[in-house]
Amino acid sequence: MHRSAKVAISLPEHMLEAIERERKARGESRSEFFRRAAEKLLKQEQESKAAEAYVRGYRAVPESKEEVEAVHRAGIAVLAEEPWQ
Repeated sequence: MHRSAKVAISLPEHMLEAIERERKARGESRSEFFRRAAEKLLKQEQESKAAEAYVRGYRAVPESKEEVEAVHRAGIAVLAEEPWQ
């Protein structure tokens, strides 16, 4: 079982009202609402960092002209085998 910790946060009143409406509509507790929101944010941040790392890597080592031509030839060969009719 995971240990839990209580956390106190301050929110603008209008935001708390919107959160209360949403969590009640979903039938979840405040803890569940904020846990779900935090998990979603952390996942988005992780995915964003992974995408940024991918782009940095691609920019550092883009494909060569030969690799592009090889993929082009392979695509043409695969498409030529398709029954288009």
